[in-house]
Amino acid sequence: MSAGRLLSLLLLLQSRGRMSARGVADELGVSVRTAYRDLARLQAAGVPVYAEPGRGGGYQLLDGYRTRLTGMSEGEARALFFAGLPGPAADLGLAAEVTAARLKLLAALPTGLREEAARTAAVFHLDAPGWYREPEQTPQLPLFVDAVLTGRAVDVRYRRWRAPQEVNRRLRPYGLVLKSGTWYLVAAATDSRIATYRVAQVLDAVLSDERFDRPQGFDLGAYWTSYLDDFQARRYTGTATIRLSPQGRRRLPDNVPPEVVRAVDSTATAVGDDGWVEAVIPTESTYHACGELLRLGVDVEVVAPAELRQAMVATVGVLARAYGLH
Repeated sequence: MSAGRLLSLLLLLQSRGRMSARGVADELGVSVRTAYRDLARLQAAGVPVYAEPGRGGGYQLLDGYRTRLTGMSEGEARALFFAGLPGPAADLGLAAEVTAARLKLLAALPTGLREEAARTAAVFHLDAPGWYREPEQTPQLPLFVDAVLTGRAVDVRYRRWRAPQEVNRRLRPYGLVLKSGTWYLVAAATDSRIATYRVAQVLDAVLSDERFDRPQGFDLGAYWTSYLDDFQARRYTGTATIRLSPQGRRRLPDNVPPEVVRAVDSTATAVGDDGWVEAVIPTESTYHACGELLRLGVDVEVVAPAELRQAMVATVGVLARAYGLH
């Protein structure tokens, strides 16, 4: 039973008035049977929900009943979205607001729902950063939150990968995205081109006096999906044929990106009777692929292209000499 779904049901009845069980089920994306069960749980929790039978009947709250979600500041209302994400909320400078908003929300709930919400919170925890790396430092993040919400341009000094590495930009922030523990700013530059900036690479940032309107119809989620598709298309510019031992295939997900794992799964064919397989994988560059595949040690062999195979041989040769084997 989802406490969040019961709260959604309560707010749905409060905002819509009388609703049929079918209407509730359609709105919440559950079965009609589940909708009946949720309505019964809401009643058992002390919420005055009553049913009116017959054609045109349905479920509704007792006249005058309202939830007591009051007393929240603007910052606390913003922070509600991050109530289950304490780490990202702290990054955004909203840790105190999240705590206050959660307490006020819980205090406004009937006893049954409050206990259900507490049980749910006790068994879920989000830790966004990936393994084997320290969380990135993003001291400019709260400033970007302010800029996004107030529609103010920001002057930044940004460190990028290509020369010149440090550049100055005036950006109009449209939104922030958290991807695998890394924060990204989606913003338009002075030429109106929308681009993505890694927040940890921002060296300095100052709010400007310039105000701007976010373009009508801009969808942050749709932009990010399109950006990821384009990134993958630009990222992988070649292919390689490799052979993997059974152990190498088991180790693959811990050492290469998911796209490479999927490529192996879809193209693998057996070579011999010892469990080795041959597959075609996407590659970014010879240098990058060499470093990535060397993590698998003796459990991988590069068949093609020749330059990648030669790079593997050269690297292994350097290692051998470093350890006094030649």
